[in-house]
Amino acid sequence: MPSSHRAEPDLRWLGACYFFFFSILGIMIPYLGVFFDSRGFNAQEIGFLLAILMATRIVAPNIWAAVADRTGMRAELIKLGSFAAAITYISFFFDGSFLYLAVSLAIYTFFWNSILAQLEVITLETLGDKAERYGAIRSWGSVGYIVLVISGGLAIDYWDSEVLPYMGMILFLGLFACSLPLPANRNVVVNRADRPKLTFDASLIWFMLSAMLLQMSVEPFYGFFVLYLKQFGYSETIAGILVALGVFAEIIIFFYSSRLIRRYGIRVLLVVSMLLTAVRWLLLAFGVESLLLLILSQILHAFTFGLVHAASIHFIHRHFNVSHRSTGQALYASVSFGVGGALGTWISGMIWGDGSQTMWVWVFAASCAFLSMIAVMLIPNINGETTANAVQE
Repeated sequence: MPSSHRAEPDLRWLGACYFFFFSILGIMIPYLGVFFDSRGFNAQEIGFLLAILMATRIVAPNIWAAVADRTGMRAELIKLGSFAAAITYISFFFDGSFLYLAVSLAIYTFFWNSILAQLEVITLETLGDKAERYGAIRSWGSVGYIVLVISGGLAIDYWDSEVLPYMGMILFLGLFACSLPLPANRNVVVNRADRPKLTFDASLIWFMLSAMLLQMSVEPFYGFFVLYLKQFGYSETIAGILVALGVFAEIIIFFYSSRLIRRYGIRVLLVVSMLLTAVRWLLLAFGVESLLLLILSQILHAFTFGLVHAASIHFIHRHFNVSHRSTGQALYASVSFGVGGALGTWISGMIWGDGSQTMWVWVFAASCAFLSMIAVMLIPNINGETTANAVQE
């Protein structure tokens, strides 16, 4: 763990990296569907393109995590990944066919999706025994998301969706610039012969299944929420404000997440959050014409993402030995955001069809959230007290 006089500057730069990483999500996830729609692609094609963005999370984090755990070069990989993502993102400026955009997405998101797992590990290792500050550092990502969701909606209303590539490039360059001051070789590399064996016990398997199902539940929101609201006469600006409201609720819960985890435990918080997530999607399915119900559904984002993510990151950090932490975070990202994200986006695109039965997309989402809750209830040793991968420090 770095000395205290170095930790604070490190945490400020890590907060800035979170800001730009999730700013990119804030401009890409809510509005990519609108961007692809303006270029003439149908719902099935949009669902497939968005699934590529999530599918690269299956492969990329695990490849980079394997390198990080063996070399200790986590900060260097963040710098390399952000630089390569910015360079390859240039391809997104050019109009092209469905195949061209699919290849473009696959390349630049491969580098982009490699970054987050390393950020999580470096942040928690920098905090050390002050892990309760994780929510405050991570909340800068939520701030970035909320700023770009609002400004993105305004920019699209003023210009059009073709403004997205320009905004995205600025953010990719900002992410690279903020990664440069991160100190190198933060962790001690364990010799292969001395490294404990990585095992997959029942706790980890049930947890990963739950994470995958929850992300399948969330992906219809990321991919089709703005288009869904447009069906009922809401503008991109209103949609952006509603998304921003959800992220604002997420920021608030992040500041209390560690305190809640200590008081109630990971299982209780995950079960409650997933139950409320199912309620949230049912509100969208049957209450979309009520602005009040839409606002309520967005406030529940505090549980859908904020509390779930904080509890999940703590579970992974406790469950994996120090020599496997990048692998653990990458596995969580690839199974949940990768496999779950790709499946959720693809299936919701198929259900969306011609747009006449959009209510069933949210019923599907609610069903996935409920199944995720059941999986959490089946996790033994959810706090990782006796797992083979648990930290021995």
